[in-house]
Amino acid sequence: MNLSSRAQKIHSRINAGSAKLGDLKKSAKEIKNDHELAMELWSTGAYSSRLLAILIMDKKLLSQELINKLDREMQTHTFDEKNHLMEWLMANQLTKDKKTIALIQSWENSSSTLQRRTYWYYQARLRWTGQTPPENTPELLSKIETDIGKEAPGVQWAMNFTAAWIGIYDESHRSRCIRIGEKSGLYKDEMVAKGCTPNYLPAFIGIEVNKRAKK
Repeated sequence: MNLSSRAQKIHSRINAGSAKLGDLKKSAKEIKNDHELAMELWSTGAYSSRLLAILIMDKKLLSQELINKLDREMQTHTFDEKNHLMEWLMANQLTKDKKTIALIQSWENSSSTLQRRTYWYYQARLRWTGQTPPENTPELLSKIETDIGKEAPGVQWAMNFTAAWIGIYDESHRSRCIRIGEKSGLYKDEMVAKGCTPNYLPAFIGIEVNKRAKK
C-alpha cells in the first residue's frame, strides 16, 4: 500500500485510537473535498479511514461503477460496519445530487444486498425526515408484503423500517403496516434495551405514534 505522506499521516492519526464520528467530521471540514486523498484513505481498508474518505469524496465522481467497487470492498467489514459505511455514503454523498439520488432509486432489484438495502432505507428516510414522500407507498407496501420474508437480513430490516415510517406518518396505511408485522413476525421476540424503540412493527408504530400525539 503506497500512500502519500499526507494520506499516511491522516490515516495514522485517526486510527491511533478510537476515532469519534465528530472528530472525523471535523477533519473532513478542514480537508474539504479531495477525491484523490479520499481514494487513498479508502485503499487502506481501515474502517475510520473509510468513514473519513466518504466525507471528502467528490459526489460528482460517484458513478455506478465506482459505487459498485466501494460496495465490493465494504464486504471485508463486519455486518454492522458495512451497513454503516453504506448509510454514511448515502447520507453524506448520494442524497446530495440528483444523479446519485436517481442511482439509489434504481437499486430496488439490484444484485447487491447493500444497494437494495439502501433503496429501502432511502424510502424510509424520505418519510422520517418529514419530506413529502413520493406517490409510491401502495407499491412499496405490496412489494414488502410479497418479498420481506425471502430477503437478506439487512434488506429485511430496511423494508421493515420503511413500513414502520409509512405506518407512523400515513394513518390511511397504518393498519396495513401493522398487519405486515403481525404476519411476518419479524423482530417479535427481539430483546430491546430500555428506552429503545423495538423493530417489531406493531410495537414500533404504536410507540412512535404515541410520542407524536403527546407533542
